[in-house]
Amino acid sequence: MILDLKGELTMEPIVGLLYSMVDGNYRRLKSIVGGMSQRELDYKGPKQNYNSIAQLLRHLALVDLNWVFRIKGEIMPLNLENKYGPILDEDNRLPQFDGIPLDVLLKEYDDVMDMIKTLCQQLTDLQLTRIIEYENGNQATIQWGIWHIADHSRYHQAHINQLRKWFNES
Repeated sequence: MILDLKGELTMEPIVGLLYSMVDGNYRRLKSIVGGMSQRELDYKGPKQNYNSIAQLLRHLALVDLNWVFRIKGEIMPLNLENKYGPILDEDNRLPQFDGIPLDVLLKEYDDVMDMIKTLCQQLTDLQLTRIIEYENGNQATIQWGIWHIADHSRYHQAHINQLRKWFNES
């Protein structure tokens, strides 16, 4: 098997390569959580003091959704904000999400990934260096934002793999 980054044919070359990183990481994430039981999905570590896989999946979907609207220069619609929940709860932690089935979490995340794909199909390579507002007064280029979506997914995949290891040892 030859592993390679190939851009999407419906996208400009650089946009397509960046999108392929996002898409590849999302497919990897889905393979990691595929077939997971509800008990494992809601597991919060040996002392129940970590974010669950369900929380991490919802967090990733919401952060990616925020990037879609940030790149578009639009405010996220209230219905989507309510559906995906706040980034943090009143204790400045990821909100609790227990009992939400994996197929629901993945369907919602699939919807976000469809938005990312549509957005990338509309972007040109020249637009990638456009500067957008990020957070805490910082700015970023669109290309960094798309790369960050992929990087953020890999970061939390490590957490998910650790939770799976602990769950299987318990």
